[in-house]
Amino acid sequence: MKLDLDWVNNVKVNLSAVQRRTTTLTKRRSVKKEYQAAWLLKAITLIDLTTLSGDDTYGKVDRLCEKAVNPISLELKKLLGLREPIKVAAVCVYHHLIKECNSYLKKEIPIAAVSTGFPAGLSSFKTRKQEIIESINNGADEIDIVINRGFVLQNHWKKLYDEVRSFKKAAGKKHVKAILGVGDLETMRNVAKASLVCMMAGADFIKTSTGKESTNANLNNSLVMLRMIREFHELTNKKIGFKPAGGISTAKSVIEFLILVIEELGTEWINPKLLRIGASSLLIDIERQLYHFAVGRYANREKLAIG
Repeated sequence: MKLDLDWVNNVKVNLSAVQRRTTTLTKRRSVKKEYQAAWLLKAITLIDLTTLSGDDTYGKVDRLCEKAVNPISLELKKLLGLREPIKVAAVCVYHHLIKECNSYLKKEIPIAAVSTGFPAGLSSFKTRKQEIIESINNGADEIDIVINRGFVLQNHWKKLYDEVRSFKKAAGKKHVKAILGVGDLETMRNVAKASLVCMMAGADFIKTSTGKESTNANLNNSLVMLRMIREFHELTNKKIGFKPAGGISTAKSVIEFLILVIEELGTEWINPKLLRIGASSLLIDIERQLYHFAVGRYANREKLAIG
């Protein structure tokens, strides 16, 4: 849609109300026993299993892909009585590892590529746009773009809009997730405005962070983004996806995020088309909790595969 600056400039955020909402939310809701196990199994299907480190190798990516296809062990599946296959939503890697993922996964699971100068997003515009094209040519199914945070901090909303719209055009029919880098945006109002502008420009998902900032996904910044998704849906009837990323490493925390999404957007958002969880170490804790549910004790770490 066209950039609506009146809408953007009228956005307001009551920080104390946000904090009060998220604090009471986690205290009011409690998920136990078989319900907790069911929620954790659902969470697995929403994970973008990620490796974005300087020491990423082909071997490491192969192990990650194997974990994506078989996120919990065969023994645990039998203990839980699972008959249906369970897989993560996608694998998320750097641009140069896409082909390796493709050769291993053979289109069994979507591949998301971080592009546009990840994680800082400060490469030249031409270079960043070319990265998207090359990632898609290499076989990426989804593109996680990094916005220029400077545009947000300087209130250059037209520049941000044009940039994201151009990236979306370069990606064609591929899903684009716009990474806001919430830890660098200084205020919740900036988080809300950046969310809105990215949605106007055609982003299919808005994503909290790269995982490299000092502040990543938390319930407060996620609530602000979810409220903007809800407002955008109410006014345009278009559903935008949400991806919290960075710092979500325990089963307890992922359930809190699921509760938040259900409370704000409803159960229809709890599916991989509208909700992803960017994580690298979350899966191993989920598997530990499921093992505890099944046998009444925690497994030794060496008994579980990489997370």
